[in-house]
Amino acid sequence: MPLIECVPNVSEGRRPEVIRACAEAIAATGAALLDQTSDADHNRSVFTFAGQEAAVRAAVHALVDVALRSIDMRTHTGVHPRMGAVDVVPFVPLGETSINECVRIAREVGAELAARHDLPIFLYEAAASAPHRLALEQVRRGGFEGLTAKLQQPAWIPDFGPTIPHPSAGATIVGARPVLIAFNVNLATDRLDVARAVAAAVRQSSGGLPFVKALGLPLAERGIVQVSMNLTNFRETSIAQAFASVRDAAARYGVAVLESEVIGLVPAEALAAAGAASIQLPNFRADRLLEVQLLQQSGVR
Repeated sequence: MPLIECVPNVSEGRRPEVIRACAEAIAATGAALLDQTSDADHNRSVFTFAGQEAAVRAAVHALVDVALRSIDMRTHTGVHPRMGAVDVVPFVPLGETSINECVRIAREVGAELAARHDLPIFLYEAAASAPHRLALEQVRRGGFEGLTAKLQQPAWIPDFGPTIPHPSAGATIVGARPVLIAFNVNLATDRLDVARAVAAAVRQSSGGLPFVKALGLPLAERGIVQVSMNLTNFRETSIAQAFASVRDAAARYGVAVLESEVIGLVPAEALAAAGAASIQLPNFRADRLLEVQLLQQSGVR
């Protein structure tokens, strides 16, 4: 069956009523809500849903409607980089769906969101309109606070929508990409300098592992720090390799790994070579696997 997965990241991880309203808006459209993960320090929620094109498109619009009514970026704080109330909306091909179909959907939905909400829209990854817009971190650099100045640069005119930020919602980044694994490793220290040094050691852009993006972030509520990673090609750099690299880099500073976590769902293949225990992934359940959720949601449409 041609299915599409969508994994929007919303800039709200502290107000349960807003998170619940977003989830209910998605589910009401008929798309299958496979997972929802929120974090208070990041002040961010990640929703994973899937279905055929019509249902997924409807779910994106329903989610954005709720989020833009409920989130004001002028008062938003959190450790995770962000540009907008609905920060990023990636479309991911599943089953018989091609990446080109997801590119088409991303561009069409991006244009619709811009027209509907007077919202600047940037396209990224496979849907990007220029090489310098391929990487999410490049598009998002400067965050919400730097968005006004960024939009004044000729290189950063939005793909759709106005050249000034939405007053409360900033801008949204829409794209198409393969399956990505959001994988975090928590360190048994509160030293942010260590987390940042470890992140620099493991990420591709500073000479680390291929297909790994990483940031060092503080988790103030727990009094620890985190190496937050995106694994953009888990077949080339596995979860086990990323974990081992973080563990070894942290050990050079005399710091141990506390635990790891997966944000959202993970393909079964990605964990096949490394069991959850070997990467210090506590209490991992089968329903965190993408394939299990898709099977359980046999009514996906």
